[in-house]
Amino acid sequence: MKNEVKHTAHSSYRCEYHLVFAPKYRRKIIYKELRRDIIEIIKKLCKEMKVEIIEGEACPDHIHLLVSIPPYMSIAQFVGTLKSKSALMIFDRHANLKYKYGNRNFWCRGYFVDTVGKNEKMIQEYIRNQLEEDLASDQISLKEYMDPFTGSKRK
Repeated sequence: MKNEVKHTAHSSYRCEYHLVFAPKYRRKIIYKELRRDIIEIIKKLCKEMKVEIIEGEACPDHIHLLVSIPPYMSIAQFVGTLKSKSALMIFDRHANLKYKYGNRNFWCRGYFVDTVGKNEKMIQEYIRNQLEEDLASDQISLKEYMDPFTGSKRK
């Protein structure tokens, strides 16, 4: 459920973050089969870490996520685990990428994170429309009618 207070054994929380990270050298590599695999890997890792993906978008050169993270996990811990484990899984599935990236560093070192408060709807809309904006600027004719992260229909 979106925007609801969640509970652990001893706490109630709503810790939501807007997260953006990119492949090394900001290469436009996230498309076709690799895009599907990256989405699947991120969904799997988030499920294992008990992190809910509220909204997500895989653009050709970066990933947007709106996530709800349990209070016992820091955002740095989550991002570090997500990026390191996903890189290993990506290189296992796509061995040819090892030569482009070397040392198993698929993602660039940094990331952007913002806490979500009253502007959650605006951030969801921004993420939902991010691919369309990128496509318009790159003039690529790729449109998905289903959100690959949440499985819901796009508006």
